[in-house]
Amino acid sequence: MGEPAGVGGELSLKAWLARRAKGRPFFVIDSPARLAALAGKLGLDVPVREISQPQDAEATFATALPVLSVDLSVPVRPGHPDPANAGATIEAIERAAHLAMDGKVAGIVTNPIQKKTLQDAGFRHPGHTEFLAELAGGVEVAMMLACPELRVVPVTIHLSLADAVRALDGEAIVRTGRVAAEGLRSLFGIDRPRIAVAALNPHAGEQGAMGDEERRVIMPAIEALRREGIDARGPAPADTLFHAAARPGYDVALCMYHDQALIPLKTIDFAGGVNVTLGLPFVRTSPDHGTALDIAGTGRADPASLLAAIDMADDMARRRSG
Repeated sequence: MGEPAGVGGELSLKAWLARRAKGRPFFVIDSPARLAALAGKLGLDVPVREISQPQDAEATFATALPVLSVDLSVPVRPGHPDPANAGATIEAIERAAHLAMDGKVAGIVTNPIQKKTLQDAGFRHPGHTEFLAELAGGVEVAMMLACPELRVVPVTIHLSLADAVRALDGEAIVRTGRVAAEGLRSLFGIDRPRIAVAALNPHAGEQGAMGDEERRVIMPAIEALRREGIDARGPAPADTLFHAAARPGYDVALCMYHDQALIPLKTIDFAGGVNVTLGLPFVRTSPDHGTALDIAGTGRADPASLLAAIDMADDMARRRSG
């Protein structure tokens, strides 16, 4: 469901319109009444049908959007998140994760959440990625952003830039690189993944003149990954790592902080980027955008990233099951 006051409901409705004639059936964990009312308000010809169990989705999908019901505590006002509905958002995530771990669904796709609203209601996780890792038993995970032209994995995620620099260490780089390599093998079918490791400082530190993290932290981590048989290269200056001629030389770029990874990805393919959680015992993807509260309820939301996330989840689930 994601944040009910955001664009997630509209995207789910539009995704069904785009995919009902093809692809693996999906269902939504949400409020059926909310989605039906939203479809009517936006003039979307989407019949909504409540289901009681995941296997009902297959028979329903061709003629209606199947919805496994979650109760909302208060009516939803588009663009105005209410912490009173945080419980429903969290319940939807938990139910999806348990269905995936029980093998009742092939994978999950999460609509965007409004992190501060959840945290105001007592949610203690920085985001979906960390919460799903806990639900899966505390596994080590990494966040990948992917589009057809580029894959990136940040080592530090939901931290301020100052905190990210302080938190960066060799162990985190090795751990993230290891999870990224395994994810590329198991989810993307890349037998020998090539990892380009980004530098932290301008010009990769320029022999220490602009910082010594490359020599002191990043290079030893790259050498440790190589000793494990992982094809890790770098550290490469970030200002030359993402241009069109450089991208074919690696399968993923391991980045040192959030925006170092997300700015190039979103510049290359803002509408089609997909968030993938690596390291989970199930497939999880998400659109690479936020709740878009400013346009919620207007009918202007673009479903391209959600559709790309559904397609990628479908591909990865088939690859894992095959």
